[in-house]
Amino acid sequence: MVKPRVTETDEGITGEFEVRMYDQMQRSLRDKGYMETEDVIEAGVNSGLALEIGPGPGYLGLEWLKSTEGTTLKGLEISDEMIAVAEKNAKEYGLQNRVQYVKGDARKLPFEDAYFDGVFTNGSMHEWAEPEEVMNEAFRVLKPGGTFFISDLRRDMNPLVKWYLWFMAKPKESRPGLISSINAAYTPGELRVLVDRTALKGSRVGSNWIGVMVSGWKPME
Repeated sequence: MVKPRVTETDEGITGEFEVRMYDQMQRSLRDKGYMETEDVIEAGVNSGLALEIGPGPGYLGLEWLKSTEGTTLKGLEISDEMIAVAEKNAKEYGLQNRVQYVKGDARKLPFEDAYFDGVFTNGSMHEWAEPEEVMNEAFRVLKPGGTFFISDLRRDMNPLVKWYLWFMAKPKESRPGLISSINAAYTPGELRVLVDRTALKGSRVGSNWIGVMVSGWKPME
């Protein structure tokens, strides 16, 4: 039996120590080749101007920029401390001219209708206090024909997989946050019900051994 969700903060990761630990963990995942860059691109988010919701230290979006041509990115992040780290990492990549990080609440995106060619996010959905509103906002700011990709951990992962992720998490100080995120995540069935209550209704909901994902496109008007 799957335990009920234990919700996490919706204020992002804050505090110097917590931000530094999360940056180190994400950098380690990047160095191991665990970024979901290919999944984002294969979902159709591969050109033009994209929005990344909850970029954290920015590695997924920066790897996406590296892997695509002529693209630009805006990252919507609620944590000032995390924005500072993401901007530092963008300079390290030499991509600061192709990305802009904006502070804001994903429940009310500070962008016009039909503004982006694509929207993607990884690992932030379990923190959304009102996920339906965020999904509706993502749909609103997409251009007709624009594509989206949302992914996160899954709460009902095999216990052995959960143990493996805990063991592999570096630095070890990041492990409690990882478990907290898993406990706040959705199952594939829960995600389908959630998506069907939003403007993304009818989109593809998938899963693998570690996570869940939603992908699709905004119909042409």
